[in-house]
Amino acid sequence: QVQLVESGGGLVQSGDSLRLSCVASGRTFATMGWFRQAPGKEREFVGAHGWRDGSVSYAEFVKGRFTISRDNAKNTVYLQMNSLKPEDTAVYYCAGKIYTRGDVTTADGYDYWGQGTQVTVSS
Repeated sequence: QVQLVESGGGLVQSGDSLRLSCVASGRTFATMGWFRQAPGKEREFVGAHGWRDGSVSYAEFVKGRFTISRDNAKNTVYLQMNSLKPEDTAVYYCAGKIYTRGDVTTADGYDYWGQGTQVTVSS
């Protein structure tokens, strides 16, 4: 059974940091990504990490603040979030993409999803 389980969300103040974790079980993925969805908004790409070449991509709005890393031995991907802002409040989802082809920034291209973890940033 393939599962992605996120953890690490919570309530923090503006300027604080959080680290989200996503543990994959049942298979490995060519790309593991992070998306987020705020109330009333569409799910949006945050960042992604490629397994084979270690390539990392980020959405423009998180560059310089968020960092994705991956521990292949643990089949775990992390999202380190620094300098959090109230507009970062959302449910954060981890996703796994089996094959490397396709756009890593598009939610439709991912094959498996976690249940999400809530991140709330107060001002």
